[in-house]
Amino acid sequence: MFFLSLLAGAFTSTALAQGSYSSPISSVISSLGSDPNANYTLGSNGKYSPFTTYTIAAQNINATFIPYGARLTSLLVPDKDGDLQDIAVGYDDPKQYLTDSETNHTFFGAVVGRYANRIKNGTFDIDGATYQIPENENNGHDTLHGGKVGYDQRNWTVVSYSSDSVTFGFLDNALEGFPGVVYTQATYTVSNVITGAFGALTPRLTLTLTSNALTENTPIMLANHIYWNLDAFKSTNINNDTMWLPYAARYIDIDNIEIPTGDLSTVQSYPPLDFTVPKQIGRDVLDSHLAGFNSTGYDNAFIFDRPQDTGLKSSNFPTASIWSPVTGIKMDISTNQGGLQVYNCIGQNGTIPVKQSQQDRNKDDKDAAKYINKYACIVFETQDWIDGINNPQWGRQDWQIFGPESPPVVNYQTYDFSVVS
Repeated sequence: MFFLSLLAGAFTSTALAQGSYSSPISSVISSLGSDPNANYTLGSNGKYSPFTTYTIAAQNINATFIPYGARLTSLLVPDKDGDLQDIAVGYDDPKQYLTDSETNHTFFGAVVGRYANRIKNGTFDIDGATYQIPENENNGHDTLHGGKVGYDQRNWTVVSYSSDSVTFGFLDNALEGFPGVVYTQATYTVSNVITGAFGALTPRLTLTLTSNALTENTPIMLANHIYWNLDAFKSTNINNDTMWLPYAARYIDIDNIEIPTGDLSTVQSYPPLDFTVPKQIGRDVLDSHLAGFNSTGYDNAFIFDRPQDTGLKSSNFPTASIWSPVTGIKMDISTNQGGLQVYNCIGQNGTIPVKQSQQDRNKDDKDAAKYINKYACIVFETQDWIDGINNPQWGRQDWQIFGPESPPVVNYQTYDFSVVS
């Protein structure tokens, strides 16, 4: 197993640029200098490239990552015929993710933070102080996914790498105007779990985001931003896929730029958002208009109202499921988070090509897509409630504000893959 020294890896690209550290945390922080962005440039950093690929594998599952954004670039699992399919949206060329950041900025496959989703007006108050961070969306009316250069555009360090697991580390030295220093590790592991009455082995991807606020109280709400296509692009969209959100009986009301209004609503009051029983994604998609100005589709924050025995600490109960009639692939998502942002690619317009490797697998499928169309993919961001830091009436402070005396902030997710007939 490949293992960088803990401190050299833990303190991200700074350690890679300046050499291995053995000093205490305080010394490492002070060594960063007055410019917190000095060691967080895009592109190559020292002798380690952020576009080097790291592949992990277990029986019937194979995943590839790059340090740029601690990003998943491909995930292969078997379909109903036993053929491996890549169900992750992205690019074959790792350097294309940098081009994407500078153009479309899709966030394909990345970790987003320090605060995922949107912050109204890019501002919030903590301990009597007001903080202003860069507004990067809607002409300056909000901050999306951490600011102009969020975690998705940072070069993470490979802390640990083995045949079935990879861990990336990143030290955020008050970047983008957030208070305090935060250290985060993103660990991805592939394995097999025993499921069903006959004890079948099924593939699992486990994602763990662990953050520590080292110096000050600060908002922390990370998320993974993986785009999924369980059809493996063998069709032009995924509207015929079935989705089930068994605990998502409520959602957060938003205005026409997707900022929370402060109100909470029930999916019963707006049936297009009701997935508490399984239904095809496309059944009501044209009737769903609560995802921003002139929108048609889904980009909504759901709240998990779990039964008592399936609470936040019981993360082995699926909170979201989706399955494809084309490939037969089913994905069950479990998490310890209090909510889920679901986005069904309403912003895609058919200009980004499907990976050539995916097109090659589909060369005999006459209905296969060559471009990523609207409704051709879906994102499940396991996270707490959007802009909870600006809505104290929800009481989400204990899940979103953390300091040096707080326990580690953990976003835990499992993705179980099986086949349905």
